[in-house]
Amino acid sequence: ISCLETVLAAQDAGSWGLAISQGTFRSLLALSTDSKPKIRKRAQEAVSSLLSRPPPPSVVHPAAHITARFVVDTLSEAKSDAQAALHILQLLKATDMTWPADEFGSLCQALMQLPKLNMPFVTTLSFQAIESVFSSATDSLDEDQFRDLLIDIIDLKPNANDPVASEAWLKIVQKGYVAYAQISPDACFQSLPDLIDLIIPDIELGKPSTREAATHCIWATMRECIPDSMLGSAGIGQIIKTLTAGLSYRFRESWALVFLLIAALFQRLDKFAHPSMDGILTEIANMRMETEFELKNEADAVLGAAVRAIGPQAFLEVLPLNLGGDLRKDQAGRAWLLPLMKSHIRNAPLRYFVDTMLPLADSLAVQSRQFASKGREIEAKVFSALSQQVWALLGGFFNVPVDILQSFTPSFSERLVAEMLESPDLRPTICGALQTLLVAVHALADDDSGTGPLTKQQALAAQVHLAQFAPSYLAQLFNVFAQSPGANRGYMVNTITAFLAVITPAEISATFAQVCAMLDEALKTHKPPAAAELTERYLEAHAPPEAHTLLDLAIIMTPYLDTENSLMLVRAAHMLAKQSEDQILQKKGYKAISRLAEQPAGSAAHQLIESTMSAQLIPMLVESAESVAISSRRERLSLIALLSRNLADDQLHFIPAMLSEVILGTKEANERARSVAFDALLTMGKRMAQGGAINMAAVTGDISDDESGQQVASTEEFFKMISAGLAAQTPHMISATIAAISRVLFEYQSFLSMDFVVELMSTVLMFVVNNNREIAKASLGFVKIIAVILPKEVLEPHLAEIVTSILKWSHEFKNKMRLKCRHILDRLVRRLGLDAVEKVMPEEHMKLLANMRKRQQRSKRGKEATGAAGGQQQQQAESNDAAAQAGATAKKTFGSAYEDVLYGSESELEDSDDDEPSNPAAKGKGAAAKADRKNGNAKGANAPTSAKISGAWIKEDAD
Repeated sequence: ISCLETVLAAQDAGSWGLAISQGTFRSLLALSTDSKPKIRKRAQEAVSSLLSRPPPPSVVHPAAHITARFVVDTLSEAKSDAQAALHILQLLKATDMTWPADEFGSLCQALMQLPKLNMPFVTTLSFQAIESVFSSATDSLDEDQFRDLLIDIIDLKPNANDPVASEAWLKIVQKGYVAYAQISPDACFQSLPDLIDLIIPDIELGKPSTREAATHCIWATMRECIPDSMLGSAGIGQIIKTLTAGLSYRFRESWALVFLLIAALFQRLDKFAHPSMDGILTEIANMRMETEFELKNEADAVLGAAVRAIGPQAFLEVLPLNLGGDLRKDQAGRAWLLPLMKSHIRNAPLRYFVDTMLPLADSLAVQSRQFASKGREIEAKVFSALSQQVWALLGGFFNVPVDILQSFTPSFSERLVAEMLESPDLRPTICGALQTLLVAVHALADDDSGTGPLTKQQALAAQVHLAQFAPSYLAQLFNVFAQSPGANRGYMVNTITAFLAVITPAEISATFAQVCAMLDEALKTHKPPAAAELTERYLEAHAPPEAHTLLDLAIIMTPYLDTENSLMLVRAAHMLAKQSEDQILQKKGYKAISRLAEQPAGSAAHQLIESTMSAQLIPMLVESAESVAISSRRERLSLIALLSRNLADDQLHFIPAMLSEVILGTKEANERARSVAFDALLTMGKRMAQGGAINMAAVTGDISDDESGQQVASTEEFFKMISAGLAAQTPHMISATIAAISRVLFEYQSFLSMDFVVELMSTVLMFVVNNNREIAKASLGFVKIIAVILPKEVLEPHLAEIVTSILKWSHEFKNKMRLKCRHILDRLVRRLGLDAVEKVMPEEHMKLLANMRKRQQRSKRGKEATGAAGGQQQQQAESNDAAAQAGATAKKTFGSAYEDVLYGSESELEDSDDDEPSNPAAKGKGAAAKADRKNGNAKGANAPTSAKISGAWIKEDAD
């Protein structure tokens, strides 16, 4: 069969007309009904493969006629040879091909006769086969033939209690009607109400799978078979009537599915759903209000779909809120609709909110104040909450209203400004709504597709209209921003940014000049806040100092500044970053320069940063290193990382000048500061890999141009610069250096020669046996990294040195040193094998290795007991090292692959860390070791490193 398939696949279109080709293909067809399963399956695969790839330029395979006649002949004898019919139906189901038009009718007729034989399995397969051939129906049948075929299929509807046949039949009907809608949309729609009426009982009486299939069938046909021209026709009323019957109690078990169909019909009819679906909408709302009703979420989904379809005005005409002046004594209030409507209003007329909803909110607020004056606090809070919920609808009405030019009037704008100033509770709502409006209009103005609710011309006109109000809004927002506590300003920042995006550059310059002038005046009288005024509790209730606020506003405006204003901000930030009296101002100074530096290449701010780097920024960063406040370190490190990206060759001395600070930053207590420090380290390494010449004399401030003091920038030179920190006098600096080496080696080990890596590894391994735990802990992390990323041939010669070093901590419980040691051994065993590790293991530690072997065997038995799932977990565990090694060469972020290697799998050993009995003498040894560390120093392992370290200039911290 394989040989025949290969030969036939090589035939061109003309060769298929030869008798030998046709006879060979008929042999494959005959084998596709063979009684032997393996032969039959292979023959069906060959036939299906050949028919799905017609030889060019044919669209229909030349053998399609032979196949169709063979199928029809076999199916016509199904009553006498049902087994062959089953086999041929399996072939049809698996074949993806275009059937010849002149044979399609007879093929469908043969398939339609099979369900009449009352053979359940044959019936199910025949339905599935019809479904598979429907893909070519639109090209093979005319309208009348297709209609007749659908009628025949509908007449064969199986019993709802037969899930297999029913689901197959429903799939055929769904695919058939979708195809019929493409041939004759109007005729298809005329028969759609009767079809839905025929299928809806399956949702009531069928098995769960049948109910879902019937729901999907109706949903798909309503979506595809209702033309836009028929959305308001009488046929829609028949469909609505049928779905309304689905809300009766006999459908109770299937109400959730009926709700899905009603929501889908709302979505399809859109605005045409009103008033035709008003009755069904009212009925669902009444069901939703019943106390014992369990499908509240499903009902809310239908009501939300109705809001999106017909709009809030029509929705509230059908389901009035019955609040305030709208109160109807004969009906219950529907305040629960307010939060539901909030997230579903789209493209609604803003005029309705101004004329109807805003007076309602005012009325509710007045009633709240009246209750408060009478001492009725509970009622006052209820009506106040209702008023705020009405205001919360503003965000939906501002989601691209169609009448911005007509309804966003000066009087309405003034009302929003007044509420924003006088009602702190409404500020987040109003600011969020304004941001939604500005961002959406700005996006549509930049969109050329024209698919939005507004055309590009309408969006541009709306943007110009809104820009007229921007200066007054910005002035008030700045005032509110200055009066608000520091912890509650995020939403105002977003709104200010949205307004800045729509105003003109001249207005931005004027606004920024005013902010800078006010900042200059504020700095003259500014006094650093006391420590009590910087606590989180104080900032939640009090506004920050004026100078802090104005500098925040200047930072918000950085993306929109021109060259002149950017230079003004750089000068101010330069001065603030150098001062040390006010830590917050220093932090914001670094932040301002960082925001300018991160602007897109080619922008005025980015060009200014590049032009001032050599003369101002780099000297400022070097000079201010001693006066950096703790709270400013993250922003300073972020600035260093940004500046390091595009250093010119004459600016490369910036890297060794800042390197020691970045290395110490990897030991910061703040997690985000540590992350930024590692990012800066990798950025520096990437720039060093690009090459260039480093003027080492410029690092110390010497302006000499002597070429003898220059070093070639490279990845190896960068490692030498980092390694200079190993000669430091403090354990803090040494451990930070080892952590930095580990991170950079993980990222850039492919850029280094193996000789250099081995030399680096030998140097760091000396620190593993250091008595200082901080140094040893960082060194163990380095060993973890090399155990994963280095090739086996590099690790094996140094295995004895590695194992001997880490075993010093195999009995140390503090800081999980013992666990780290065992984890490294586990890694080495997985990489190099248990025998290799056993050869270099000292005799006194063989029990540890035996324990590891015991745990491996126990784990293996457990995984075998769990079956296939356990096997997959074992494969995943075995592939972790390979995945980590592959990821080391790719660009990774700190916190993903690196952390997986450094911290991963320790939890696997924690549960079994106490397998060995604890040593009573361990505490005594630990105490003695602690005394040794207290009385000794960390220089023991440092002396041999001096010969391997370049003359890089490293500055230690005060500790």
